Amino acid sequence: MHELLIPISRYTECMNPTYPLASIGELIGEPARATILVYLLDGCARTAGELAFTANISAQSASAHLSKLVDGGLLAVESSGRHRYYKLAGPEVALALEALGAIASKPQPAALKRPSNDEMFRARSCYDHLAGRVAVELAQRLEDRQVIHPSGKRDYELGSEGRNWLAAFGIDVDRLRRTRRCFARKCIDWTERRPHLAGALGAALCSRLIALGWIARRRDTRAVRITAEGARQLRARLSLAL
Repeated sequence: MHELLIPISRYTECMNPTYPLASIGELIGEPARATILVYLLDGCARTAGELAFTANISAQSASAHLSKLVDGGLLAVESSGRHRYYKLAGPEVALALEALGAIASKPQPAALKRPSNDEMFRARSCYDHLAGRVAVELAQRLEDRQVIHPSGKRDYELGSEGRNWLAAFGIDVDRLRRTRRCFARKCIDWTERRPHLAGALGAALCSRLIALGWIARRRDTRAVRITAEGARQLRARLSLAL
């Protein structure tokens, strides 16, 4: 399970040394802290004031919650001038939150599953990779084209066409292999309940799509927009109908 990848910290050791997973669950389970964690799923760093406003709590309460999340290994904090900026401690935290979202969100009839935030269902960022219907379909097309193939229950590996296809797309596979991060991971999409592509390859693919102008971030939301050029290119290269 993704949750087991979250680092054990001073906070979890003190609270439940036998089952640190229970302590992580307690951290995430508090509503204000859950709101903060989900808000930070876009991978950006934010001040305590911003997070207090988002969670609708006082500055003093936010400070206490953020301290627990940092001590628990779920958030990292950086200082810049007079401000302290908080962000998710790493991609493994985002994977755990996405997996928990898939468990917590019960399937709904299609007619009820498309509220006003339909853009979030269609395409959104999940930390540093792409999630939503578009991401799930993209992962499937990459499998179909033998760019990637499943490797066990949690990972992907390069397919027979992977190295050449990715090189032509501007992604250096050897550089990704040299990072300390998992190369390519299945991340169960919480809205689609099928895997999208995470890990170093998922992050590189998302960055490349942004650099090419095929997708664009939206302000104040994790939803991303597929541009007209992106829709055209994805249809031509991967038969991905958007």
